[in-house]
Amino acid sequence: MSSLMLDRALDAILRRVKNLDRNHDIPYLAGYSQDGKTIYIDRHLPKTFTFRGRTVEVDRFLILHEEVEKTLIDQLGLHYLHAHQIATRAEEAAVHAQRITWKAYDRFMQKYVKAIGDERLTKVPDDLDLKPYRDYHDYDLLRQMEQHMERVKGAGAKEKTELKRYADAFREELRIQHRHELHDDPPSDKRRKPAAKKPGAAKVKPSKPIKATSKRRSTAKATK
Repeated sequence: MSSLMLDRALDAILRRVKNLDRNHDIPYLAGYSQDGKTIYIDRHLPKTFTFRGRTVEVDRFLILHEEVEKTLIDQLGLHYLHAHQIATRAEEAAVHAQRITWKAYDRFMQKYVKAIGDERLTKVPDDLDLKPYRDYHDYDLLRQMEQHMERVKGAGAKEKTELKRYADAFREELRIQHRHELHDDPPSDKRRKPAAKKPGAAKVKPSKPIKATSKRRSTAKATK
């Protein structure tokens, strides 16, 4: 992999971003508008951090993640879990291309994460795309549905297959998260749209009402 080519590709993606908004509170640090025209980065996240004496700008890495994730969901129809994994790998590659360790980068990010239910979420944009938060954090509900469908004789094969596919994706995500917890401090995939949301989390309290969300995915915008 060429670090130079990856950096050029990232520059090309950044030039396509129509609007970058840093004036709101965003769960898991970053997100995007429903139409994909705006990338949101949490207003309290510093724009830079220091790594081995260097000042590193972080917006470019978050923008890359969100743009890749949104495109995979909207254009290819990927489930959020799958899109988030690919976007995270792209983000990690871009970080490494700048000779920055993922552990240091993620440790910095973790300091500013706001999960669903965080009392600091007081200014959430009205058009924030809520799909990632719904898709990821209903794992407990998904398991209940899976168990119920196994008991129902009339359940269609197509529905069972689709549900099993989503359940398998959730299990894989949790397996990866657990692996990170064993080897990293803090867990590298805990962040954003995704890391581990807990079933009884309180609802977000935005400045203006937004549609109700299911308890956001427990990852990390991941299941971004």
